[in-house]
Amino acid sequence: MKKLTLILSLLTGLTACHTLDLNPLSEASTGTFYSNQTELELAVNDLYRLAFWGNDNELFSDNEWHRGQLTNAVIGGTMTADDAAVQTYWLNCYKAIARANSFLANKDKAAANTPAAILLRLEAEMRLIRAYQYARLVTHFGDVPFLTTPITLEESYGITRTASEELLTFVFQELDFAASNLPVSYAAAETKRLTKGAALAIKARTALYTGKWQLAKEASDAVIKLNVYTLHSSYAQLFVKAGESSKELIISVPREEKQQVFSTAGYVQDNISRNAGGFGAQLPTREMIDAYECIDGKPIDESKLYEPTAPFKNRDPRLTATVVEFNTQWLGYNYTPHPDSLTVFSSKENKKVTNKDTRAVAAFASFTGFLWKKGIDQTWPDRLVEDNDAIIIRYAEMLLTYAEAKIELGELDETVLNAINQVRARAYGVAVDQTGAYPAVAVMNATALRQALRRERRVEFPREGLRYMDLIRWKLAEKVLSKPVVGLPDPAAQNRAKWPFPGVTPIDNDGVADYSGFGTDVKVLAQRNFDKSRQYLWPIPGVERRVNTGITQNSGY
Repeated sequence: MKKLTLILSLLTGLTACHTLDLNPLSEASTGTFYSNQTELELAVNDLYRLAFWGNDNELFSDNEWHRGQLTNAVIGGTMTADDAAVQTYWLNCYKAIARANSFLANKDKAAANTPAAILLRLEAEMRLIRAYQYARLVTHFGDVPFLTTPITLEESYGITRTASEELLTFVFQELDFAASNLPVSYAAAETKRLTKGAALAIKARTALYTGKWQLAKEASDAVIKLNVYTLHSSYAQLFVKAGESSKELIISVPREEKQQVFSTAGYVQDNISRNAGGFGAQLPTREMIDAYECIDGKPIDESKLYEPTAPFKNRDPRLTATVVEFNTQWLGYNYTPHPDSLTVFSSKENKKVTNKDTRAVAAFASFTGFLWKKGIDQTWPDRLVEDNDAIIIRYAEMLLTYAEAKIELGELDETVLNAINQVRARAYGVAVDQTGAYPAVAVMNATALRQALRRERRVEFPREGLRYMDLIRWKLAEKVLSKPVVGLPDPAAQNRAKWPFPGVTPIDNDGVADYSGFGTDVKVLAQRNFDKSRQYLWPIPGVERRVNTGITQNSGY
């Protein structure tokens, strides 16, 4: 598949004397750079990097847990102004902003030798990228410094924070400019470049995250009406190499081993089974598994089809596309974490082998009992490399954004049902009008639709970095991220008659599972903590405030 060619070698390893990256480019100076089309393209292409685009870490949510870290600063409630994740996020946003500002201030130096249409398109890309960085900053930090032109170090000492509403007005205006001046699509060699749909999709997501329902509805509807995006036929295949050219992808960042853009062995091994050479350390939570409805469209605590001792049976097909089903072949080995399954059959070795995926054999096998499947295939253990393209925004998100915005506006109609049901039907591999072949949503009650929509987002987007901001904007983080992470009891304590789980998990109207009644039939693996008085915003990095005391701190830090 042809992708956007990223020419990074001339613009990597960039450093700056200040965390706002005031003089970010490594070329001789802005006085000699930006002099022709090639240099303009180099500057734009350098910002097509995952550091400037990645969604939130799934480990910040209740979908995923890593055995080795116990808790991170977000779910552990220990985030401070000196937290490395906070500083990195802030720094990357302002690096991109500074580079965009430098480009926009100097682009006209190349006007004489660059076609006007190309110059305008590159400007639109840069303004989109800058707007996206401000959107990311506002949703995580609230009010932040606002820079639209290059500044000197001395000038930076007088910068203060700008109100988030003013910033959002700017963001939406810039995204409108980008949407008006970017093409709907490109030739095959540049399929990963930013488009009109990308600008509208970022606008829709930002509006959704900030509760601007009318804007979210209009922007997501505009994406839908472009008629260039469609749901991929297979949910499971969308997230592996076969899906990288899918028309569902609106923004994705190219990654490829031969271009030296990939995740190394440690990340791969954390995510694959021990039998296949991994560590089984980065894990789906029990809460996420319990969020998937049964095929009758009901939650597990309401459906008569649910069996705790057969948790994958009669469930939404996205469950087995996302999590490895027990007693199935996976990466060359039968996967079962059952404490009495000491050997398993290996299709790779064509014989029975020691089962390293049960804790009765390997003490550090999956503590929750579950392993990720979504986005993983045989190439991971074969190469110990992960270079899947990183999905940032896809069409399914726009459908559900449109539905949610309409629900919150009180505009309940068939378009809301159709948007949700398109996503549901694809999960079952059928057309949206085949309502007898999947559990179509049919209610016209705002409360019931809101619950269905929120469940749908959770089971559609795991491992895509959207869950954390959903918890933040729905004000559920204080409830969800104060619950413990639970897993299977130790093998000696596991009641075999209740394996893998002792009963039906109660799930409340917010979709929050309650394991407190199961006693020693579950094991508390870690305790999450969330301070609602401060954690809905991140702290302004301490290094910024030590340099410029005029930048105030968020409450509670």
